[in-house]
Amino acid sequence: MIRVAVLMGGISAEREVSLSSGAMVAAALVEAGYEAVPVDATRDLPALLDTLRRVNPDIVFNALHGRYGEDGCIQGILDWMGLRYTHSGPRASALAMDKPAAKAIFADAGLPVAAHRLVSAEELAAADPLPRPYVVKPVNEGSSVGVAILAEGDNRRAEIAASWPRHEPVMAEAFVPGRELTVAVLGNEPLAVTEIITTRGFYDYAAKYEEGGSRHILPAPLPPEVTEAALAISLAAHEALGCRGASRADLRWDDARPGASGLVLLEINTQPGMTPTSLLPEQAAFRGIPFPSLCARIVREALDAA
Repeated sequence: MIRVAVLMGGISAEREVSLSSGAMVAAALVEAGYEAVPVDATRDLPALLDTLRRVNPDIVFNALHGRYGEDGCIQGILDWMGLRYTHSGPRASALAMDKPAAKAIFADAGLPVAAHRLVSAEELAAADPLPRPYVVKPVNEGSSVGVAILAEGDNRRAEIAASWPRHEPVMAEAFVPGRELTVAVLGNEPLAVTEIITTRGFYDYAAKYEEGGSRHILPAPLPPEVTEAALAISLAAHEALGCRGASRADLRWDDARPGASGLVLLEINTQPGMTPTSLLPEQAAFRGIPFPSLCARIVREALDAA
């Protein structure tokens, strides 16, 4: 029986989300016929290494989210240990988590991205870096942690700047109006387009993970040419960064513009959530892939690629 260490938890702001993802993955892998061993990654790195050596898995299912789990850090450690693992490797993980670097690669690949600037907290406190409305976000967080929209009349700019971690740049990005879309890529195939509707103003952390925080429309009610373009952009982004396994691209579609010209790629997530409200499992089910089969496929493809 293939033994899978399900790596979960971690030390990022997304620890609780990762614990939920990992628990679901472990149960699904057992149902699919694997031996699944949950491994909680805490701040005690030597203990984590000892646990992985003791478990001696055939493969690690990486269910971590956020810093240190999807930014190339744990991937490098697993490579150093000679352990096979799911999802993207160090380079693609690091590039995807570094939003400005990822956007540069997307732009070079001819993919549509929003204008942005990197500024310090002091610069943000002093003046608007872009015409309003614009979005401010960390350059290396996931799940919309730390994201805020500054519209006309919003006086939170100084407050946001004062709360920003010292020495960390702020990414200011032009706000793209319209509809929130997402596409999961599994292997080398985009699965579907989901439209996300939330009453919270944008798809923030609470909208992602709190029950009732958002509503998913699958398949998204879009003109055929917009659906096809969203699928193509998401696969191209996956390939441009060198991702493997599963990823999820987030896009906006300005439906006031003609056809697919209103599509903008926001970012790509190399460790899509596997929680009860997560989009990858939902799109897989839509394509006829139940959750245990999805987890098994991710493991099997990672084993075959190693």
